[in-house]
Amino acid sequence: MTGVDLMRVVIFGATGMVGQGVLRECLLADDLREVVTVGRRPTGRPDPKLRELTVADVGELAGVRAELSGVDACFYCLGVSSLGLDEAAYTRISFDYPVAAARLLAEVSPRVTFVYVSGVGTDSSGRGRVMWARVKGRTENAIMELLPNGYAARPGFIQPTHGAVSKTRWYRFGYAVTRPLFPVLRRLLPNQVTTTDGIGRAMLRVARQGSPVRVLGNRELR
Repeated sequence: MTGVDLMRVVIFGATGMVGQGVLRECLLADDLREVVTVGRRPTGRPDPKLRELTVADVGELAGVRAELSGVDACFYCLGVSSLGLDEAAYTRISFDYPVAAARLLAEVSPRVTFVYVSGVGTDSSGRGRVMWARVKGRTENAIMELLPNGYAARPGFIQPTHGAVSKTRWYRFGYAVTRPLFPVLRRLLPNQVTTTDGIGRAMLRVARQGSPVRVLGNRELR
């Protein structure tokens, strides 16, 4: 990317908590000319540079192939909790879906910067005992093998900001209970706590200028 180029970016999972924060920062960015979202439901946010693509199955992207050609960055924020899911169901959402997106973009936008939202504790070997960690580890590895500008974002504790809300009920309860502690946590554990808007700004920095590391921890996501 050069300094005066206006970027096109695509966001998967823009209705989730992290995706809401990323979408907000993208719409505020002056150097983006178009923000494309892909998901099963529209965000409902009115903005002249927002284009929303709805798909019945996020793993089947042939119908939006043309619209994803020539994008400069992809921020993959789609994900679910592993609670209540067996490995096959979790793998479909957390491996098959993002890898399908990366594979398509490798064909139509091979220079794309692809940032996949993973999580602290992800197992890079992909063979560990914790199911979600090994699945996400395999996903990170597959994306970085497919795309030379593929990155994994591993946030730790995320503070929802500017109205971002989790879809998961018990997450919402947890955030409500711990909200008064956020300022203290950020002072005491600055490298373990980040915010939804901070993740969005960090992703945009990577899209603009790259990163010397391909796995982005909280230190890089602040």
